[in-house]
Amino acid sequence: MEIHYLQHVSFEGPGYIETWAEQQDHKLTGTHLFNAETLPASENIDALIIMGGPMGIDDEQDYPWLKKEKVFIKECISRKKKVLGICLGAQLIADALGAEVVTLLEKEIGWFPVQWTPSARNHPTLNFLPPQQIVLHWHGDMFYRPNGAINLGCSEGCENQGFMLDDYVLGLQFHLEMTKEGLSQLIENSQHKNGNGRFVQNAEQMLTEGYFEQNHNTMCKLLDRFIT
Repeated sequence: MEIHYLQHVSFEGPGYIETWAEQQDHKLTGTHLFNAETLPASENIDALIIMGGPMGIDDEQDYPWLKKEKVFIKECISRKKKVLGICLGAQLIADALGAEVVTLLEKEIGWFPVQWTPSARNHPTLNFLPPQQIVLHWHGDMFYRPNGAINLGCSEGCENQGFMLDDYVLGLQFHLEMTKEGLSQLIENSQHKNGNGRFVQNAEQMLTEGYFEQNHNTMCKLLDRFIT
């Protein structure tokens, strides 16, 4: 398969997704938007994965490439490509589908539980999920569920953690793809912006937690079922 990802900053790449694609012998290419690279033709890819980033969906003045990215996302959805968004990526998908994206009262940064909904656990693509799972969060905004999409999960700090629309559009607010090396880079580039809060862990807490393998196992099954 021809899988393409969109990367918004140098320190937030595809992580485990790259390992999975290599193991499954899929072709994985990427557009580094922060380097003003050109987007591919949507008809030439089978699936699109949109990564996270520290900017907001409306920060087009500071990140002018967001305008073209939004058009490209809508194009891929209209062509019924498999489209997966992670964190900012999920927010961009929600926006493309007409749903609101808002600022949370409290940031959610660190390892915290997500409760998967019965709708998620009864869905043929996601029926391997447990009732609850500890995942890595790193966001201060939240998407609302697009019209017609099913709600996949929630947490104490954020009522909307995922959505799926028509079996080919999937948005996750959290980071199943994150590796320990990737988290170290994220912390190094963002630590001074985190602040404090009920749902904000410090760097030591985040790096010593041992949930990477469990999250990667979930991401592997999800990608196997959703992308392929």
